[in-house]
Amino acid sequence: MAEETLSRDGSHDQAPVVVFDHVSITFDLKPVLDDISFTVAPGETRIILGPAGGGKSVLMKLTNGLLRPDSGSIHVFGEEISSMRERDIFRLRARIGMVFQESALFDSLSVENNVAYRLHEERVPEEEAHARVVEALKFVELEKAIQKFPPELSGGMRRRVSIARAIISRPDLILYDSPTGGLDPITSTTIIELVMKQRDVSHTTSLLITHRLQDAFTLAMHRFNPQTGAMEPLPNGGVDESTKFLVLNEGKVVFDGTTRELVRSTDPWLREYLS
Repeated sequence: MAEETLSRDGSHDQAPVVVFDHVSITFDLKPVLDDISFTVAPGETRIILGPAGGGKSVLMKLTNGLLRPDSGSIHVFGEEISSMRERDIFRLRARIGMVFQESALFDSLSVENNVAYRLHEERVPEEEAHARVVEALKFVELEKAIQKFPPELSGGMRRRVSIARAIISRPDLILYDSPTGGLDPITSTTIIELVMKQRDVSHTTSLLITHRLQDAFTLAMHRFNPQTGAMEPLPNGGVDESTKFLVLNEGKVVFDGTTRELVRSTDPWLREYLS
């Protein structure tokens, strides 16, 4: 029997947010994902690990409906998206925030207009849009940069703007595609702290790709303290129970489970990968 999960509104919800059921996809006769199955529960943060070229980014694009699988089914918010009409996928994406690896900001737009881009598409009144942009930028501690343009920002600042844009519509699911890729260790920790803040303050369901094991285990073994405004280690070497791992290798799932299960695994390939 599935365990109950406490949703953001305080109700109990057993319905998974994301379900991959025997999903496969091939490019140029090469299998990229092969018979992938996993679920993501409400409020869960799923960290996706694995070597380069293992299908992690393709998995993220499938989740967002940007690609369609060759076989298998994908359910997001209980809706089967594999054969969904494009206009229905657009409606579904309104509930999903996306943080791209390279930020994907518009250089010709100010920070405010980049963050508010989706709100402008939805014709949200200007005053309300501005207030929500300020709120999102305060969340990522970047409100003073509201009138700047992306070329004026550091790589870490651009990534924080990308997170603000992802959370502006108060999504039910956030997809982070290597949010610390190309950043130095100190800036990477800042970004992981923001991901943790979103997890622990807003309890948003998330999928996160990372190539940095340090970032993954920092997220799994720390919590965000709203009183201090900073992350802190969980007491007694504890782990966050809502943070779980999915490890891919050559298009297949080689691990799906909790932090404790991952570090205790005796699988030779996993042991070598984690060492």
